[in-house]
Amino acid sequence: MPYLAIILLAPWFIVLGGLFWIFPRGTRTTARNIFDASALLLAGGGSFAGMNWAYHGANTDVGAQWKQIFAALIAYGVFLAVMTLAIALRMALLRRR
Repeated sequence: MPYLAIILLAPWFIVLGGLFWIFPRGTRTTARNIFDASALLLAGGGSFAGMNWAYHGANTDVGAQWKQIFAALIAYGVFLAVMTLAIALRMALLRRR
């Protein structure tokens, strides 16, 4: 069951993605919608790719349970890293406007 990490983390990713989409409140332009959607797609895709790498490609010969745990940690870490960079970039871009 290599996709257990995404299944377990999907509700939390949806909550974090929804908060990213909603805040900060204000006028939403087309450029901001495109930026936000791109950031969310990149975070989700990167999380899936990281989870896949961690489960299948990483050299973890410690048991099936730890393969799942490592895959979940990598998926969550990639999602948070991309979202953190997107928030910082969006704040800088909104401040310039």
